[in-house]
Amino acid sequence: MQRRAFLTKTITDKTPVKDPVLALQNQKLPDHLDLGVASIAPYTGTWGKAEARHLLRRTLFGFTKADVDFFAAMTMSDAVDYIMNIPNSAPNPPLNGYNTIQISDPNISAGQTWVNGPDDTNFVNKRRNSLYAWWMQQILNPDRHVREKMTMFWHNHFSTEVETVGSPIIAYNHHKLLRDNCLGNFRSLVKSITVDPAMLVYLNGASNTKTAPDENYGRELMELFTLGKGTDSQYTEDDVKNAAKVLTGWRINNTNYTSFFNANNHETSNKTFSTFFNSTTITGQIGANGALETDDLLNMIFSKSDVVARFIVRKLYRYFVYYVIDSNIEANVIIPLADDFKTNWEIKPLVTALLKSQHFFDNNNMGCNIKNPIDVIATCSKNFNIAYPSAPVEDQYQAWYSMFTLAAYAGMTIGNPPNVSGWPAYYQSPQYTEIWLNSDTLPKRIFITVALMAVGYQYKTGKKLQADVIAFAQQFSNPEDPNQLIQDTIDLLFALDLSTTTKTTLKQSTLLFGQSTDSYWTGAWNDYIANPTDATKKGNVTTGLQLMLKFLLDLAENQLS
Repeated sequence: MQRRAFLTKTITDKTPVKDPVLALQNQKLPDHLDLGVASIAPYTGTWGKAEARHLLRRTLFGFTKADVDFFAAMTMSDAVDYIMNIPNSAPNPPLNGYNTIQISDPNISAGQTWVNGPDDTNFVNKRRNSLYAWWMQQILNPDRHVREKMTMFWHNHFSTEVETVGSPIIAYNHHKLLRDNCLGNFRSLVKSITVDPAMLVYLNGASNTKTAPDENYGRELMELFTLGKGTDSQYTEDDVKNAAKVLTGWRINNTNYTSFFNANNHETSNKTFSTFFNSTTITGQIGANGALETDDLLNMIFSKSDVVARFIVRKLYRYFVYYVIDSNIEANVIIPLADDFKTNWEIKPLVTALLKSQHFFDNNNMGCNIKNPIDVIATCSKNFNIAYPSAPVEDQYQAWYSMFTLAAYAGMTIGNPPNVSGWPAYYQSPQYTEIWLNSDTLPKRIFITVALMAVGYQYKTGKKLQADVIAFAQQFSNPEDPNQLIQDTIDLLFALDLSTTTKTTLKQSTLLFGQSTDSYWTGAWNDYIANPTDATKKGNVTTGLQLMLKFLLDLAENQLS
């Protein structure tokens, strides 16, 4: 049975259902799933546009037809290498795009960055919104590399909430840390996160003292960030308490927004851990040397290298491939990748090996995940080449922020996961990504995509973001042929093909306006091409294309990645 069986009623010889939510909810998950060939050997099969699209769906937030053509012209190995070769330079920081006639920041001019401080309590919310808009800008940029997908992975893994962190500057620095190190060394990243001001605020590390040790970070360091909660992770409550004592003393400098170690707040006694950690004792240190205990703690945790490596590889597997891991996948995909990973804790070769594997490109791993809301918006934006304003800065930030609000509307507020565990779709068994869809979120997704495609989404009075459906059709080789146009559109938008019956229904009810002969659309298209300034002729093809795209965007396949 195919793992996509829960969508059967909406994808097998069906016209669009009146209630797609009900159709999804009525499906029973299969008892047996085809998980594909479990091998991390390099993929040697066919490499073409279908495989390129699969790679792009999993590694980019949306893509264009030009992106598909660009990567399909390479070899598989070169395509993965290109995607993994992220720029050395970080993107420019967020700007003041929030000035209005009514109110303006007296310290930061329009178009200038606020990240160099100091914080201004009067503009905290506006700068947070600037951060959200800027982040959406990075996601919506037409870059052909994995940085934003990896940044989102680490944002979910080392979860913090901007609203809880408070300072927009500290929040920005935290997300810059994730972005700059998204393909770096995991061991080093864990150390940086441990003393990062945003994490010190979020999990109470900045208030962790020898007189009142706070267990929050010590617990999550083990449970969520390194060891996990599986049967092979046998740390104890006493281990958590001792970890909290080790970590006492870290504080935040609110002038330069960095962390520092205050020896006066540090618990200097010896800390002995459980047999899971081989009864390791971390010797208490006094003075500035107390900070070295943090390294001792991380060394002890990473000594459980099998547990740490397999936990991280499983999370990356679920993010890039699929959420079900059976004994075969564990033995032949997870463990071999983890064995390589634990030798040096480098993230880039690990992800590269996964993306180049036979398993990743197995047909069963295509179109088996539910898109998250950011994917839905970015995919729609890039598929339809929606043009964002190039100036002024206030318009740019309002447009990007409007996409942030739409993603939040659909259930994913970037910068603010529900809790320290991140979004349930990435950890909640057995549903995982299916959690993204329910009777509230699915209609919202459809509203968003149809609005962007058809009527446009107003981000400012008199200004809106909207697809040019004629330009969308013109990028294909033969838009006057309704059958080819429909197939080209399906290939670009969907991970799965549609049945012949569905495509026939689609053609007749949209492009042919109920007619039975293909020449109706061919004539309408050619009439427009011959007379592009004729409003009636342009209106005819625009209406037909919008009907076709609305039909497709309503389908359950549009939710699959």
